[in-house]
Order: sequence, then structure tokens, then C-alpha cells
Amino acid sequence: MQRPSLGSASPHGEADPGAPSVEGIAQRIASAISIGVLTVGERLPVEAELAGQFGVAVATLRKALAELRAQGIVETRRGRNGGTFVVQAPFPSPGVLRNSLLGTSVVALRDFFDEHAAISGMSAWLAAERTRPGLRTRLAEFAFAAREARTGRERSLADSRFHFEVAVLSHSRRLLASEQRLHSELSPFLWGEGICRVSTQQAFTEHLAIVMAIEQQRPDEAQRLAVEHVRGNMRLIIDGKLALHAEAEEER
Repeated sequence: MQRPSLGSASPHGEADPGAPSVEGIAQRIASAISIGVLTVGERLPVEAELAGQFGVAVATLRKALAELRAQGIVETRRGRNGGTFVVQAPFPSPGVLRNSLLGTSVVALRDFFDEHAAISGMSAWLAAERTRPGLRTRLAEFAFAAREARTGRERSLADSRFHFEVAVLSHSRRLLASEQRLHSELSPFLWGEGICRVSTQQAFTEHLAIVMAIEQQRPDEAQRLAVEHVRGNMRLIIDGKLALHAEAEEER
């Protein structure tokens, strides 16, 4: 899978006015790990390269890595085959997800999903247009994996992999980078315990419909289905937010 540089986008989808902070760098790397851009056991790029991606000094990058080591997300090994390796994929706790969703306005959520619908829709359109006739992709495999996942973290990872593969099939590095960035924010809310009433079967059905449209080279249909899928996720997350607000009001 093609990968954008880890420093290419803010974890909140906004451009940084200056060089990212130590905390910001740590959050971006943790987000990349949580959605499967970096996997457990994988070695991070060398410090000089990683610092260059973020546009910071190596000393700043080392402080961010120290934070990740303290959280048990990475470890640094010495020797000929040493380096910094991913040892644990983080997933936000229910409390963190709850507070984050409560603090995000409905207007901001809708704006986020407008962007996501545009990215996912065009990715699916291009994937259908550029997939060779008769080619069997891995999309169905990823759709089944998402349905069979058991925990919120596993579902989030499997769901993200499906959508990343659609973007890979679009043959657009920029669309793939955008899809990865957007899913780092979306997926934990969607699959976090007690946040949304998402149906794995419904998501599976929608995924399979997108697979068929792409493999049968029907770009307009693939785009329509992808946009509808994103809008359905938007409704689930906004409903989850409103339910959290109602619970918070009852507790007061």
C-alpha cells in the first residue's frame, strides 16, 4: 500500500500554522498506528527522515518518540538491526471518545463528512473506472474481515482497511492520504463502544455493494454508494453525539 508521509496532514484535518508541537507529532504517529498505516512490529523511518517529514529538529522528534515510549506504543532497540518499532496499536478509551464527541459541534461534524463524502466518492469512482475488466480485488476479503471483527478496535482497523483499499485502487496518492487522515478521526467514533449504534451487518451489506460496483466497472454507481455510506455514518455519529448530550443533561 502506498503511504503518505506521516507529517503530511494534521490529525484534525487542519493545516498547522507552524511546526507541529512534540505532543502533535506524537498524536499523528499514534493515529497512524491506530488505523493501520503503521502496524505492530514495523520499524519507523530513521529519526532524520521522520524529523524531515514533520519539518522539525531531530531533538524535537526524539521528545515525541519518548512520549510514545512512555505510553507503551513504541520501543527503541539498539544494535545493527535496531531502531524504533511499533509494539502496541492505541485505541481511544470510551471516556476520551465521549469527551471529544461532546466537544465537537454538529456543524463541524457535517463539514468533516462533506469532505469525507467527496474523497470517498471520488476514490470509488476512480477505482471503478481504473480497475481492469475481470480483475478480482481484495475488497470483498476486507469487507468480510470487517464483519467478523469482534472488538471496537478490530472493527475500526478492518473497516479502515476496506476504505484504504478502495483509495489504493483509485491510483491516487492524494486521495489515499486524505482517506487515511479522515479515517483516523472518523473510525474510533463509529466503532467505539457506547458511542454509535452501528450495525456490522449493515456496513457489510453496503461494503459489498461498493465492491460489486467497482469490480463491474460502474463508476457512477460506485460513487453514489460510497457517498451514501459516508452519509449514513454521519447520521450515526451525530445521533450518538445527541444521545451523549441528552445523557449529560440527565446527569446534571
